[in-house]
Amino acid sequence: MKFTLSWLKRHLATEATVDELGVQLTRLGLEVESIENRAKGLEPFVVGYVVKAEQHPNADRLRVCLVDTGNGQVQVVCGAPNARTGMKGVFAAAGTVIPRTGALLKAGNIRGQDSNGMLCSAYEMGLSDDHEGIIDLPADAPVGLPFAKVMGLDDPVIDVGITPNRADCLGIRGIARDLAAAGIGTMKPFDVTPVQGSFKSPIQWKIAAGAEKGCPQVAGRMIRGLRNGPSPRWMQDWLTAVGLRPISALVDVTNFTTHDYARPLHVFDADKLAGDLTMRWARDGESMEALNGKTYALDPSMMVIADDKGAHGIGGVMGGEHSSVTEGTTSVFIESALFSAGMVAATGRKLNLQSDARYRFERGLDPTSPVWGLEVATRLILDICGGEASELTVAGTEPNWRRSVSYRFQRTRTLGGIEIPSAEQEGILKKLGFETKGSGEKIDVSPPGWRGDIEGEADIVEEVVRVHGLDKVQPVSMQGAGAMAHPSVTPAQRRPMLAKRVLAARGLMEAVTFSFMPTALTELFGGVPAELKLVNPIASDLDAMRPSIVPNLLMAAKRNLDRGLADPALFEVGPQYRDASPTGQTIAATAVRVGKAVPRNWQGPARDADAFDMKADALALLEALGAPVENLQVSADAPTWYHPGQSASLRLGPNVIAWFGTVHPKVLAALDLKGPAVAMEVFIERAPLPRWKGTARPKLELSPFQPIERDFAFVVDAKVTADALVRAARGADKALIADARIFDRYVGDKVEAGKASLALSVTLQPKEATLTDEAIEQVSAKIVAAVQKATGATLRT
Repeated sequence: MKFTLSWLKRHLATEATVDELGVQLTRLGLEVESIENRAKGLEPFVVGYVVKAEQHPNADRLRVCLVDTGNGQVQVVCGAPNARTGMKGVFAAAGTVIPRTGALLKAGNIRGQDSNGMLCSAYEMGLSDDHEGIIDLPADAPVGLPFAKVMGLDDPVIDVGITPNRADCLGIRGIARDLAAAGIGTMKPFDVTPVQGSFKSPIQWKIAAGAEKGCPQVAGRMIRGLRNGPSPRWMQDWLTAVGLRPISALVDVTNFTTHDYARPLHVFDADKLAGDLTMRWARDGESMEALNGKTYALDPSMMVIADDKGAHGIGGVMGGEHSSVTEGTTSVFIESALFSAGMVAATGRKLNLQSDARYRFERGLDPTSPVWGLEVATRLILDICGGEASELTVAGTEPNWRRSVSYRFQRTRTLGGIEIPSAEQEGILKKLGFETKGSGEKIDVSPPGWRGDIEGEADIVEEVVRVHGLDKVQPVSMQGAGAMAHPSVTPAQRRPMLAKRVLAARGLMEAVTFSFMPTALTELFGGVPAELKLVNPIASDLDAMRPSIVPNLLMAAKRNLDRGLADPALFEVGPQYRDASPTGQTIAATAVRVGKAVPRNWQGPARDADAFDMKADALALLEALGAPVENLQVSADAPTWYHPGQSASLRLGPNVIAWFGTVHPKVLAALDLKGPAVAMEVFIERAPLPRWKGTARPKLELSPFQPIERDFAFVVDAKVTADALVRAARGADKALIADARIFDRYVGDKVEAGKASLALSVTLQPKEATLTDEAIEQVSAKIVAAVQKATGATLRT
């Protein structure tokens, strides 16, 4: 919301400087985003009068001008085609810095003629891109006065950020009201004296049946016999300062009231209307050319202003081109309506049409404003354009907006943390336009019509405290629950970040992909229910929530491969979606490797990435997360997007903690991705938290005794998993066996058909004494017996 200092003073009598105003506005919650001093750098430029302008004797395109600067006459050589005797322009003396270029202007001699200054163009002044000629000032501009002052550029522009609940401050009077309540000046009176009409308006307002929800009330009147010329200079200067282009007096008045009072209006050329005007819902197939020159297709959810022939305005958003005013307009009909905020917002979004009117209507207007807004506009038009006003025509009724809130003065202390005397609180509320009834410690407060955001006692506390001064609220230290502060992040919350660090340390690059993917691709990953398909996707090929992160990473890997980046290894930690229930979202640490796991090198040949690489990644991650890796079970039941013979699940009992394996060839074919490609998905939330309490790990206990390794070879059925054999061996003597792992697998003519030989290395770690040969043999016997019992294996000799 932009306004100038002088425009603010139209409503506020104050001697405060612009800097003081800026500080106070921010204290009030109206955050100042910028204060622009448009006169900065223009101080040396003054109004100059061209006493005479003669052709340069040695140059066809130059003129020698004698300029009266108010402090004497100066000769200037000028190349502008519009330089002429008797004009007034902007003079810069030698030694002035030109704003556009930053160059220092020096006295010189141009083709035999002295030049001791410059007549400037708007381009050189940095005011516009017009460099066709020098600035031609009005004939009444005082010679010698600073150019910035004459043109109103010494009026600072203040830009304030308005929060959505403060629709009243989308008008300058609302901002002035807040400042006056804070003691920065006093409000000037607001003249809403009705303008007496001298004839009945030939155009009457009507609201169609059922349209009251979109437009509860509208007021209007005709003004005839006016002249639509340029608006006054003061109005043009203010509108230009806030970024609006002056068009004509009638249009400028509507823009002025929009910014001055937060009261959008529209004027129709009355001679272009046919019959009365009606507020009604648009019809199917109806369209209208708006003031921006574009034609919009309307639907029955949109309110239009229509005469007997068709629509002339989109309610609350923009008027129509057909009935717009021009320089030849002599009769106008003014519209001052109250539209539903929700209807206006929905219409603007559907049409992708933004306007100053829509911005204010969709935040809520003062419900009393249709009539007084019309009176303000009438008075301005009569003063500027002349003419004769009709009587008012009003349709609909003012909404029942009046309400009362029970308020306790002590709530500034309990909610705001500050004691404020009751009398001061009541005074602040009255200055803000609130009405109060009652006495004692509890009163009834009625908000004004322009404060639709006030709903309860806490809202009133906020108003009182912000005006009194939020900076006066004393800081209070929070009381700790104990001597030691509790960690702000729980171990479970730390896991996603830890997962990212672990996977990055294993050579994978982090990717961040959309949480969406094509519906057709979801079918390869289990599909998604209808509630996870997007009604309004950001792109046609991102129309479903992802059931897995794997396809997004595979597509990202393909994009890298297509650009010549070989062997991509990517990971992402994020959500994937199973259904729309609160538990249907899972946080997964997902990784893919495509191509080589080990590149060609001097130590050996290159090696493709395989399922065991992803298993190693998954186990490393789970170990870092504190999961009991030694208790994990491996089962060959990974989902269908993995290769059935080269994939597995990691489980803790019935709970699946991770999947890993080679990506199924049909998935690679659908993505047009050349393999090999492997993937893993670790479900972080399913992995149990570490068994130790608190934030510290258990104490590390090292044995002083030498560990011993023993190797065993077992012949088992080929269908027996290596995991079953390893788990059986570890369970033979948990106190003594520190580790067990497979280091060889043999299938061939040395063993029976359908059998396999698995070589197992077992590490024994004594803690109380060095193991004797007899103790080692006893443990070995336990291992053999446990493996035989669990898997039916026999010891290979």
